[in-house]
Amino acid sequence: MIKTTITASVLAALFFASTAMAGHGHHGHDMLNACLKAASAIKDGYYAKVEYLSMTQKGVETYEIEIHDKNGTEWELMCDSTTGTIYEVEREVNSPDDPLFKKRMKVDREAASKAALELYPGKLVHTEYEIEANGAASYEFDIYDRPGTTYKVEVDASSGEIVEVAIEKWDIGRETDEE
Repeated sequence: MIKTTITASVLAALFFASTAMAGHGHHGHDMLNACLKAASAIKDGYYAKVEYLSMTQKGVETYEIEIHDKNGTEWELMCDSTTGTIYEVEREVNSPDDPLFKKRMKVDREAASKAALELYPGKLVHTEYEIEANGAASYEFDIYDRPGTTYKVEVDASSGEIVEVAIEKWDIGRETDEE
């Protein structure tokens, strides 16, 4: 019942947000729908959260769509907002102690977060542990800088290198471990 209510709330919010996206017009609404459809074709489950990101290295405006499957596994699908194409799929795990993460981890959370905060000083507000499609482990840190600016910094858990940076423009929904 709770999952159904959350899913219905997220879908309703997505509909209203997609029609109100400043500067995106009808094209933005169409692309959000295309991305949701593409994500659903890859992973069956319910939408928990959608974020609209500006990927700094690639210069691509992206929807990050979080889907929870029937087994409770969290998946993040990255969708190019100009083409409606999914270009990356990641699996979230609950902690660095998860066997999939732990076997690839050589850099601990403290060292990885230090690297992220050196690049983008601010307040670390959220950490995710991700398994990439190729099996690599990475940390994703949400760093709050100032109102309206949250950086998402992905750090490779094997090398400690920053592999991806995005600026979160908006989000709808909630991470399962958020307050």
